[in-house]
Amino acid sequence: MDCRLGCGACCIAPSISSAIPGMPNGKPAGVRCIQLNDDNLCNLFGSPERPAVCHHFKAEASICGETSAQAISIITELELMT
Repeated sequence: MDCRLGCGACCIAPSISSAIPGMPNGKPAGVRCIQLNDDNLCNLFGSPERPAVCHHFKAEASICGETSAQAISIITELELMT
């Protein structure tokens, strides 16, 4: 599955413990990543500054659902379980 352009759920719903440019302490769950632009696209995509956790995330139907709203819901639920 390819990422749904403009979704941004993986940049909003989960917590990220590693440093992100502009967010040296990572980000808490439910907080929009500072690197997510107004079109919900990552400003660091393809950049070596992009955190490894972001680089290794792969879109899957079981995680991303059929809509961006479903993706937020599923990832939020997974975050609460961990």
